[in-house]
Amino acid sequence: MIRVVVADDQELVRAGFRAILETQPDLRVVGEAGNGAQAVNVCATTRPDVVLMDIRMPVLDGITATSTLLARQSPPRVLVLTTFDLDEYVYAALKAGASGFLLKNAPRDQLLHAVRAVAAGDALLAPTVTRRLIESYVQAGAPTTGTPPPLRRLSPRELDVLAELATGRSNVEIGRQLHVSEATVKTHVAAILTKLGLRDRTQAIVLAYETGFVRPGR
Repeated sequence: MIRVVVADDQELVRAGFRAILETQPDLRVVGEAGNGAQAVNVCATTRPDVVLMDIRMPVLDGITATSTLLARQSPPRVLVLTTFDLDEYVYAALKAGASGFLLKNAPRDQLLHAVRAVAAGDALLAPTVTRRLIESYVQAGAPTTGTPPPLRRLSPRELDVLAELATGRSNVEIGRQLHVSEATVKTHVAAILTKLGLRDRTQAIVLAYETGFVRPGR
């Protein structure tokens, strides 16, 4: 059973998400919140696996609420809800540790897939849009020569995989590009996250852009 908290300041939006989620035998909405402060409190008592987190909420915004939740022990996965796929706040939420994001007008099946994927640790959702967000809001530093210092723990093959991750490709697509199996790609991704002390592939992509290892537009 995947336990979900829905945090949105619009009651009708919360009710809509609840109605969709609770048609599924493996999903259960264990709480709702109308602002970020309520979201933090509800999560403390219900301990969900996934939080659907609106960004723009009163009292405490979704970005601050996400940071607060992820600073705790055994935090939930946070799936950011947004109206626009190039909302500047979405990138800030990803930097705060959100596992991915979902457009509020996404089809029903996409919502269900997103919740299950995030709960399973497959953090990168809507990869091409995520990449566009990162390219739009990461300030490009000076061109780098060689491997940036934060990434020097990675092997050449792991660097290849990281570069492919930053393009928004799935594990299957990366495997085809690098001529290796999907299982091998998963092994490399796990090694990248462990060596860099990152929680998921979204954070790895952010780091790839921020260090200049991958340049916006490439």
